[in-house]
Amino acid sequence: MLPEACAMVSTFAMLAFPALSMAYAHQQPLYSEFSFNPLEHLSGISPYFEPSDPPKAQSPPQGCEVTKAAYLVRHAAINANDFDYETYLEPFADKLKNTTQDFSTIPELAFLSKWQAPTFEEEELVTRTGRLEAAQLGVQISFRYPHLRLPKRVWASTAERTVVSAEGLIRGLELDDDTINLVQIYEGDEAGADSLTPYSSCPAFSSSRGSQQSSTYVKQYTAPILARLRDMAPRFNWTSNDVVAMFEWCGYDTVVRGSSPFCSLDLFGPDEWLQFEYGQDLMYHHNTGYGNPISGSIGFPWLNATSQLLSSPSSDDDQDIYISFTHRELPPVVLVAMGLFNNSDLTGANDVNATMPLDRVNYHRQWVSSNILPFLTNVAIEQMNCSASYGFKNATDPMYYRVLVNRSPQTLPDCHDGPLGSCSAAGFERFVQSRGQMFQDFDTACEVDYHNSTNVVSFYSSSNNGTAVGKR
Repeated sequence: MLPEACAMVSTFAMLAFPALSMAYAHQQPLYSEFSFNPLEHLSGISPYFEPSDPPKAQSPPQGCEVTKAAYLVRHAAINANDFDYETYLEPFADKLKNTTQDFSTIPELAFLSKWQAPTFEEEELVTRTGRLEAAQLGVQISFRYPHLRLPKRVWASTAERTVVSAEGLIRGLELDDDTINLVQIYEGDEAGADSLTPYSSCPAFSSSRGSQQSSTYVKQYTAPILARLRDMAPRFNWTSNDVVAMFEWCGYDTVVRGSSPFCSLDLFGPDEWLQFEYGQDLMYHHNTGYGNPISGSIGFPWLNATSQLLSSPSSDDDQDIYISFTHRELPPVVLVAMGLFNNSDLTGANDVNATMPLDRVNYHRQWVSSNILPFLTNVAIEQMNCSASYGFKNATDPMYYRVLVNRSPQTLPDCHDGPLGSCSAAGFERFVQSRGQMFQDFDTACEVDYHNSTNVVSFYSSSNNGTAVGKR
């Protein structure tokens, strides 16, 4: 059939069968189903997952080989955060014990008639799944870099949950007993920047910052949920804190028991889970994100020290892989220091708080805490030799750097001149210097009022070799 005839037949079909025309205009894939996992929208309570945001290839660019790597890792899953437990989880569990409401006759809430909170000796202990996931991360890192030497030392702040997480990773990394030592870095209030908890040494940092902004939005999004719950179970004195507690029990119940009825989409719909997530995002944005003007100054010392570790010439006494364990506050301030997940990037404006409104969800934001700081979140900087990469074979310096967040490669602002948006060695050096100039030094930004503070991280070069972990 001639092309003109085909066009006439197609036009005739659309004119003769308008319903068919509409079907083509709005055609959907056959058998497509909407899928939503609440566990990936629980902010800092999310069990570890890899969001692939953006969905770039995780392996190094073709022709590049990783020569060094540094990881900053949040501790693995815990029974419960003290604040969450005392403010939301325990009060809700206690109310369930004392209520006269019969939940058994309410389909969506029937599980509350039998559900009991998990029992544990202490809130902030690493769970069994957390230990397993930490060991699994160790195995994955060893598989990820088969040509690199296993580390001689791993660093962790002194809290039990960070130490236990580091021990789990070491056991996953080690091929034999006692080949990797654990160095514990004291969580002091006067350590300056030379710490894995520098925010604790920062008088200007407030752990409660962001709670007001978050509470404003929580009050708004929980209002219709409360109306629904009060209609279904009027004899239970529902509050906004109860709603937040149920969202949070989904995560904590899961990492303790393996699953939770609170994660049911019959209890909360996908849009409501996204609203909970956004309320958490607001808190972290103003606490350890771009909404806190000192975030970059707290995170930069680790970035600066790590860039020096990776760029220094290798010797037999050095390590190929550096791994450090900390709490949820440090990874996001390091990301701010790098300029990653900045909602206002590429907009030409710098009003970061305007990108996080308190009266509605910004669904197009980059600052999504579930992707940034789930349990065991890890920020990695890799040094790569790209001498075999097409288009870069004749480069004067074959070394390039890239950053990964939970294995997802990120593009650094103002430094993406290498293979697949990686950063050249010279460019990375300039980038780190420019980021340092962008922020005040740690002492100034933190309004340090004690003696013997420091603006640099030096414990990686310390003579403290730590102690062996050994198998259990």
